[in-house]
Amino acid sequence: MAPGAVHLDPMPVSPAYRPDPKFLELGEEFADPVRPAEFPRAEIRFRNDRAAATIGLDTLDGAEWRASFARFEPLPGNLPEPLATRYHGHQFRVYNPDLGDGRGFLYAQQREAGTGRLLDLGTKGSGLTPYSRTADGRLTLKGAVREILASEMLEALGVPTCRTFSVIETGEALTRGDEPSPTRSAVLTRLSWSNIRFGTFQRHAFHGRADLIQRLIDHVVEVYYPELCGHEVAARAAPLLAAVTERSAELVGRWMAAGFVHGVLNSDNMNINGESFDYGPWRFLPRNDPAFTAAYFDQTGLYAFGRQPEAVLWNLNQLAGTFTLVADKDPLVEALNRYGPAYGKALSDAMVARLGVKPRSLEDNVGLANAAFRAIAEGGEALRWEPFFFDWFCGELSEGRAMGGPRAHLYAGGALAEFRGWIGAFEPDRPERLDHPYFRGEGPEEMLYEEVEAIWAEIAGRDDWSALHAKVERVRRAGEAYGLG
Repeated sequence: MAPGAVHLDPMPVSPAYRPDPKFLELGEEFADPVRPAEFPRAEIRFRNDRAAATIGLDTLDGAEWRASFARFEPLPGNLPEPLATRYHGHQFRVYNPDLGDGRGFLYAQQREAGTGRLLDLGTKGSGLTPYSRTADGRLTLKGAVREILASEMLEALGVPTCRTFSVIETGEALTRGDEPSPTRSAVLTRLSWSNIRFGTFQRHAFHGRADLIQRLIDHVVEVYYPELCGHEVAARAAPLLAAVTERSAELVGRWMAAGFVHGVLNSDNMNINGESFDYGPWRFLPRNDPAFTAAYFDQTGLYAFGRQPEAVLWNLNQLAGTFTLVADKDPLVEALNRYGPAYGKALSDAMVARLGVKPRSLEDNVGLANAAFRAIAEGGEALRWEPFFFDWFCGELSEGRAMGGPRAHLYAGGALAEFRGWIGAFEPDRPERLDHPYFRGEGPEEMLYEEVEAIWAEIAGRDDWSALHAKVERVRRAGEAYGLG
């Protein structure tokens, strides 16, 4: 992998396009150049122009979009060829040294308009790589549709997430053991805040390469955590671990407030910026159930809803273990000890935000969050997650709407009385949000398994994409109404 980037003839990118292929600076030990698959078809099924505008690619026409996101021709001034990144990881807490980008690659890197953040365009289903093992390097169209829905809903609920950027149907018939086969195929591109995973560090620790771990730490600090650059190079590991710990705690706190179950919280599915990505068997809670499990193959409930905070901490411990090759243990332990307080604050802050009220003291915020969890639990199977937050958004200003609405009979228990006492002490935050049409009849918008399956059934059975596009539009309007981003 030679340093540098290609410079092609101008294409119609907007002035917001700022390529910056920083990953090349890491060198050849971190990725392998690969060729994308050649697909028989390239039919654009989803194009996220809202995300594309943030990196200057919304001006591409259909042919240019297919050239970029089906054939993966290099973007101007960007990576000269796709890179399959190298990583290991713990899968269900068993170490696997045979991982790596098996059906995807890093395609491009560019700066985000407004923030200047370095964002990655990465793929899923783009063909074979050195890490494909016995798999075919492909993605089912259903998997791509599910990733659209997961990322859109999480973004609407204010959860740090990658964004589904493009889905192109590729015209291949795939055989899978967990869905009717043959099934349709797709290649997906996601826009994310770094593809560097916990497992990226684990791979180099496995090989005893302290030099590469230090190089990776320096890269992450300088590119993603520049506020830590004041630390001497030899002393960067612990401050970086502390920062990653706090961002990871915030992520899982927001998952819990969103009622989201990732499903497969392996260490290779966590990145250094506290952003959720790589959606597989995800689910949103139908009701408050700590034992709810998303993946059918998670037979012990290791990654159940209520166990997600502990799963994330376990993965952070594995990351810390890789840092022991370049840092003393005591400051790393101190960094990990930030997780509990950071998670408690993140969860209560997220619950307060979801309820549309202004935060108070940490003690009060925790009290309100706990009361909300108890109230939803008391509602049992009849009280679903999203309708509760819809009904009580902005607190006491919505009490009449909640108590006069279709779920009023679910709000008669003792836990709800406790919740009403708590939320009445909180001032509504930006109450003008209640004027949005979403709160006047459009909502609540949910993302339950049955609806996801129904959307796919329309695509699979009649090639009807209208339900998907309508759902995305409704979810975006819900996000606009809540204003949680």
